[in-house]
Amino acid sequence: MMRSLLLIGAAAVALSAWDAQADPAQHGPDPDLPEPQRGLLPTMKIPRPAGWGDERPIVPQGYRIEAIATDLMIPRQTLVLPNGDILVAEGSGGGAPALRPKDIIANFIKALGKSPVKGGNRLTLLRDADGDGTYEAQGVFADNLNAPYGLAFANDAIYVANQDALVRFDYADGQTQASGPPELVTDLPSAINHHWTKALTASPDGRFLYVGIGSNSNITERGMDAEVDRAVVWQVDAETGRHKRFATGLRNPTALAIQPGTDQLWAVVNERDEIGPDLVPDYLTSVQEGGFYGWPYSYWGQNVDPRAQPQDPAKVEAAIRPDYGLGSHVAALGLAFSSPVMGAEFAEGVFVGEHGSWNRSDPSGYKVIFVPFQDGKPAGEPVDFVTGFLTADGDNTRGRPVGVTVDPRGALIVADDLANTVWRVSVDRPQPAAALEPDGSQSLQ
Repeated sequence: MMRSLLLIGAAAVALSAWDAQADPAQHGPDPDLPEPQRGLLPTMKIPRPAGWGDERPIVPQGYRIEAIATDLMIPRQTLVLPNGDILVAEGSGGGAPALRPKDIIANFIKALGKSPVKGGNRLTLLRDADGDGTYEAQGVFADNLNAPYGLAFANDAIYVANQDALVRFDYADGQTQASGPPELVTDLPSAINHHWTKALTASPDGRFLYVGIGSNSNITERGMDAEVDRAVVWQVDAETGRHKRFATGLRNPTALAIQPGTDQLWAVVNERDEIGPDLVPDYLTSVQEGGFYGWPYSYWGQNVDPRAQPQDPAKVEAAIRPDYGLGSHVAALGLAFSSPVMGAEFAEGVFVGEHGSWNRSDPSGYKVIFVPFQDGKPAGEPVDFVTGFLTADGDNTRGRPVGVTVDPRGALIVADDLANTVWRVSVDRPQPAAALEPDGSQSLQ
């Protein structure tokens, strides 16, 4: 069986009708969009896992990176609690049945780039009691969850978006374990679960929760009935659980965040596959209430995707262009607004965790980037912030970033679901200079 799958995987590459050549300029508000290319099979290549050994990811000069938790069970997203403790959602969900032979091939190829560890279905709590950047305490805050992914804190409660339900735990400052099972806020669409992750954030006043729900297919292969309440962001009343569709046409909104000082919701979205290595760019965008973002009928505004049938010209005409392209197939899964604690160069903008491609011969993603903002909007080229996951030849990867969270104490927290590690990136402040006392001894200034 394994030999057959390997032969099929090799055939996937050999039969591909396209391959990545020179990458087009796909970052920013007006990315290059080449002509769609369709063939029998798309290119399918994923870097194989490789251990870190004595190495660690690369960060800009003036910053340092440390592993603050290892040997986890598929860490996805993190949440910094008011007292500085960090919660880590660990789990793996999905399991939608394959529809076509190439789905079987794609699933096999994707699995080659994943950790063999079983998802923990739990929340792990990390504590740095003395604030020195070393998290000396680690324990399970809650378990027996169902593929937890999105996390939010509001109303003195921890909210968790499982793959099938939004739940809450009452929380007292400093608590290290849940006091009981979670309370159901509302069920979430979970039939088939082609895209199983449920992103989550809370409004500044805690009144509403926003849940990102991905599509049930790449481009409606299961029919539109399977896409009811899919490819959407829900707005959920935190007290009652009542919900409505806040925005639609977002193929897979994998991370959500509120822009500081505003009520503006932002998302990173994974776009569609199988029309070429450079289509369609994943994106970062503000999310407008009532807005429609194209899926499945069109991409990047009014670029029609004829695979979606029947077409809806009125929907295409209404489709909103995203704010900022991130590049095709980077698989953006993390989003966090920065603050001055991250240093002047990275004070205004967002960090984006890019899990990495499986369907390009030249891998894309596999890093954390910083998108600078000016006047409240993305402005300029992205900056690599955490790299070194991919080996130089692109054939192997030591890790795959998922969630990113800014710690107000001055660090970026990065979940890595391949190395099963949580990384902490902080400003590498210089040690105090030594000065001579009058007696000739040294003191620290």
